[in-house]
Amino acid sequence: MRHTVRSRRVLTAALIAGLGAGMGACTPTVKVEAPDKPIEINLNIRIEQEVRVKVERDLEKAIADDPALFGLPSAQDSLGGAKGGRKP
Repeated sequence: MRHTVRSRRVLTAALIAGLGAGMGACTPTVKVEAPDKPIEINLNIRIEQEVRVKVERDLEKAIADDPALFGLPSAQDSLGGAKGGRKP
């Protein structure tokens, strides 16, 4: 009877050692690698806004220079400059 208990203990110890070694081999690994393609940053929004601001400034200047071109009354007409009187 002693022989059986001892062989079970040895078998159990060997099984635990084998499982421990097997679990140690399954540890997760983390790899950090550089990307294959270069990083691309799209700046189209900034350029588009810059163009839009320039166009708006040019348009405001053109309207101020010649409002009749856009169907607007000139600054002199709205103030009654050339006619000398107020509009009714």
